[in-house]
Order: sequence, then C-alpha cells, then structure tokens
Amino acid sequence: MFSKKHSKPQTQIDSLIGAGTTIEGNLNFSGGLRIDGQVNGNVVAEQGKPSTLVLSEHAQVNGEVNVTHLVINGTICGPVFVSEYMELQSKAKVNGDVHYTTLEIQLGAIVEGHLIHTSTSVQDKVVAFKSSNGE
Repeated sequence: MFSKKHSKPQTQIDSLIGAGTTIEGNLNFSGGLRIDGQVNGNVVAEQGKPSTLVLSEHAQVNGEVNVTHLVINGTICGPVFVSEYMELQSKAKVNGDVHYTTLEIQLGAIVEGHLIHTSTSVQDKVVAFKSSNGE
C-alpha cells in the first residue's frame, strides 16, 4: 500500500561478456549487461538509472556487484548490493553478503553470507497524524 514503485528491469541486453573472456579490473555499465565469462573486479551500474545484470550458469564475478536488478545463475565472490529485484536461479552461488530489497530464490541456489534486507526509506512508509491539541 505504501510501497514505492520500482523501475522495470532492462529487457534489452546492451553488452555481453562472452564465454572464455576474462576481464581484469572494475566494470562500470548502464542498461543491460550479460556475463558469460569471468570478471575479476567490481561490477557497478550507473547510479540513478535502471540497470540489469544477468550472470549465466558459467559466469563468475570476483568482486563487488552493485546494480538495480540482478539475475544470477553463476557465481559471485564478493558483496552484492541490489537496490530493487534479485533472482537467484538454481545454479547460483554467492559467497558474500547480499543486500537486497526484493529477493527470489530457486531450489538449489546457495548463499554463503548474510541476507540483509534493505527497505525503502522509512519516510516513505510513515503517515503523519495531527495531534488532538493542534500541533
């Protein structure tokens, strides 16, 4: 009832890191990104814009992940920050703390770390009432 509307996940993949490809260093992106290879560094989406990261079954990220929407079927070794929606598919493995707002976990997914729910701003959910003395 008081929830904030979420942005829609990107349905279009703008960039692809193919199988057999290894990226050494941090990766900054906007829009949609699919990883089938390996990234040894942080994967961070542009702040303030909707973003979707898809990790295939063979993908591996060794570093922090910070995105709006995340679909994992591969492996992440590092902390994960998802501001809206996260889906852990059956072959997903996360070794690190997961900060999420909305989470879907399929049978077989593994998280070795803490699941930390981050809700929308408390101010969005508070309804102010006037006191009876007029204050």
